[in-house]
This record gives sequence, C-alpha cells and structure tokens, in this order.
Amino acid sequence: MVDRYCQATWDEGVLIMRKLIAWAFMYSLDGLLADEGTDYWKFCFGLPIDPAEQKQKIDLYESAYAHIMGRTAYRGMAAALPTADHPFTNVMNSARKVVFSRTLQTAEWANTTIAAGDTMEEIDTLRHGGDGHIVVWGGVGLWRSLMRLDLIDEFRVDLHPFIAGEGTRLFDGSTKSYRLDLVASTEFSNGIVGLQYRRHREAGTPANQL
Repeated sequence: MVDRYCQATWDEGVLIMRKLIAWAFMYSLDGLLADEGTDYWKFCFGLPIDPAEQKQKIDLYESAYAHIMGRTAYRGMAAALPTADHPFTNVMNSARKVVFSRTLQTAEWANTTIAAGDTMEEIDTLRHGGDGHIVVWGGVGLWRSLMRLDLIDEFRVDLHPFIAGEGTRLFDGSTKSYRLDLVASTEFSNGIVGLQYRRHREAGTPANQL
C-alpha cells in the first residue's frame, strides 16, 4: 500500500499539497493518442529526438515525489524499462512508483507499491507533505478517473504535427468542463510543441473542492 507515514508540511498555517502532473506524450492535432500499430504510432517513433525535449521530461521525473500509474501501464513499463537502454531507465528504477489497481497482487519492479483503496483517499495520502510533485503516467483509465474526480492540477501535452484519424480520445466523456491557464509552450526542433496548462483554481481552493 501507499506509505502512510509521510508527514504533512505546513507553511504559515496552510497545508502544502503536492501537485498532480499528467503528461500526454503522443497527442495528435486532431486530439488522438497514438495507438500501437497505427500510422500515427509509426510517425511518433520515427521522429528524431530533441535533447531539450528529453531533458525537460527527465528533470520533471527526477524531481518527482512519486510516479503513479494504472495496472496496464505498470505492466507494460515494468516488462521493458528496468533493463532497457533508455534515458528514463535509471530515473524510473529508483523512483517511488504507485500502481492503482484492485486486482494486481504483487509488483516486482523495485520501489513499487500497490494502491488498492479508494482513489481519492489514496491520492490525498500521496499529496500530503509538500516536497516534489506526483507524475501521472496513465493509462487512459487512470487519467479519466482522476479527471472525473478533478484531481489533476497540471496537464502537459506533447502536440505532434500529425492528423491521426484513428486512435484513443483521452478526454472523451471524462469530466465536466473547466478552465485551464496556459503556463508555457515550447517548440522543439522535431516539430513537437510542448504545452503546459494548469487547472484554474481560485486562491486557496484545493483540488476537487471547487
């Protein structure tokens, strides 16, 4: 289960909560994720790597308090990443990872625990403490669950120069409408535009209490 003994952090009487940051890596101009085997999937993996884009991700992952994911995403990552020659391998092997699943019995990847309880309560436990942030990896089911509960504080989207035509729509039927504030946009040499949006909240209003 999630570490229940992290200490809450207070700043001048205000409880400091960690932010949930969700990053959609391969997002097309027509609002689709890259499903394996599609032309869009092949396009994404054929793009040259921009070192600045890669560094942006690694910096965020290294400074995270925890990385959370659903069962399917965990199994895919745990099967390939721990021994892969990949820039994220060292970061993710040593990182605190939490799998949200009510059916997964064991998690063999180092530094991984299973959160099988109420999603909002599990997230609330992880948020307390203040240091770092929480990275949401997916899959789509976990993203939609967190959006329905209005728990995501920041969205990062890698917008690719491609009309996919087929794939998974991340935001379909997932939540009510709400405003986002643009924090930053970065154009990379491979044509990807990195968008960073923050959930608009009135001052002092915590997630899921608007």
